[in-house]
Amino acid sequence: MNKDRFICQCISDTLDGLRDGLSHFSGPSRAALIYAVRPKDPVRIHDPQGLLRGHEPFFKERFLDSRQWREPVPQAAGRQKFGHVAPKKNLQLTGLISFGGRSGSVYYQMWFTEHHPDMCSIGPTERWLEHAAWRLSHDIANEQELYTGISGAFLREYATHAVRDHIIDEMNVILGWDTDLRVYPILDAILCISRTIEEGSWARGQLLFVERRLIPTMSFIAKFPKNEQVALYNFKHVRKLLLAVENSSRQLVSDGRSIMGIAERQTPIFSLTADFCGGHGFLRSTGGEICSFSDGNFKSTTRRANLVQVEEILLEADLGASNGNALFKIISELVHSAEQLKHGCTLVVDFNDPPVHISGQKIECPLDLGQPHLLDLAKSLARVDGALHISKENRLLGFACLLDGRTVPGEDRARGARFNSAVRFTAAHKGIFVVVVSADRPVSVIQDGVEILAQCQLNHMATGTVSPPTLEDWINGA
Repeated sequence: MNKDRFICQCISDTLDGLRDGLSHFSGPSRAALIYAVRPKDPVRIHDPQGLLRGHEPFFKERFLDSRQWREPVPQAAGRQKFGHVAPKKNLQLTGLISFGGRSGSVYYQMWFTEHHPDMCSIGPTERWLEHAAWRLSHDIANEQELYTGISGAFLREYATHAVRDHIIDEMNVILGWDTDLRVYPILDAILCISRTIEEGSWARGQLLFVERRLIPTMSFIAKFPKNEQVALYNFKHVRKLLLAVENSSRQLVSDGRSIMGIAERQTPIFSLTADFCGGHGFLRSTGGEICSFSDGNFKSTTRRANLVQVEEILLEADLGASNGNALFKIISELVHSAEQLKHGCTLVVDFNDPPVHISGQKIECPLDLGQPHLLDLAKSLARVDGALHISKENRLLGFACLLDGRTVPGEDRARGARFNSAVRFTAAHKGIFVVVVSADRPVSVIQDGVEILAQCQLNHMATGTVSPPTLEDWINGA
């Protein structure tokens, strides 16, 4: 294998592992790389799934029309063949997360992936891309004789490490390097506690982690004697203690080793909070949400429907900015209420004038859903079997509505009655769309008998060892 084929193999293995790992963490994800191995090499692009299409003008201006990016490799990075990678931060491109660096073995590399709209934070994903840059630099520095090909495997399983690396970066900025809060045991405990059932129920309540030197600043309701403090690794016992803070403003407090006591919710200069919500939960720091967790894994999702498809439909409907925004907020409130309360519901949004006739419980004077108390009523009515019928003027026309229609090709027997009824009804009626919230969380937006997907299904393409095109050829369509 010659040098160029070896480099291509390293890139291919790294990108495949990165893409697979991010797809498990954030949903179907693409990945791409722009790089130059040596200072005088032409900049190349490796984008097997078209992630970077649409950004050609930016790349042309930055990498072809200007030579400012060809700055010298920092001395610390260039001096060590295996070591330091000087970071190059996010390029702030719409819909993308990017991170890269320079090193003695790879003159320039910038990794990219999708910025999903329902991410708690992009921090862990940036750390993932940063590690991909480090792995590639290390593999190419090792050269063919020592190449193990395990970088892809590392990146596939990097979720917990990415969350930890993000927390460490944030913690070091606020507390400095000298800290005794050990993040890996905390993350392990969070996942284990979330999987522990007590009296037939999953964990609920908050567990706050604070560095030991900050414990004296905490105001405890009940503090446990040192010899009575429950070790954090005693997951079953900690799960029992969570019953004391369930559905309250209280939280358990830990120094990362044991449970120190119970306190009212407060915000130290830096802390980590595990918010257990039953079958799932959220990990937060002083800086905000980091990620969610469920089924023994960390995920990037906020677990709230982003409703990008609804936003696009309302923009195309030309309702006016004010009315369109108000209708979007109403739909979002209804959907998120159903998600939180874990019941299914169906919303029929009708642009027709007059509205279509739907069998169901009519309302003599349609309810103005712009009024908070009437919107709260609509949230309750959404729990009744049948659909809510909403006009383009933000009025609730009826509830418990029955959606009928003839069978159509878009039906899916794997989906429930709500979904297939909506497919049939929208196929038979123009000027409407239907939002279906399933009891197990998935949200579908259906129009003209077809489900509108927020993301396309991605085909995992083999990347091989063929040298990627230069950026100039890629931009010119060669």
